[in-house]
Amino acid sequence: MPITFIEVKKNNNENNASLMRRFSRRVQEGGALPKVKSKRYSKKTESSLSRKTMALRRMSRAAEVDKLKKLGKFVEKKKGKR
Repeated sequence: MPITFIEVKKNNNENNASLMRRFSRRVQEGGALPKVKSKRYSKKTESSLSRKTMALRRMSRAAEVDKLKKLGKFVEKKKGKR
């Protein structure tokens, strides 16, 4: 998605309210706001390498927990009321 810059320069005898009105009109006409709002909550997909490394980390943690359970050194945390 190309980045859209919207620039509005103030005229000599123009007040701030009309400048803001002109700017907001340009933003609406340019269609940049709906594009930004649609992308607001979308997440970037993770690369396959990062997914694989996360899976390997989970597997190694699970193996470590199993090992500690067999040795009797693993203490589970109790989930209590908040």
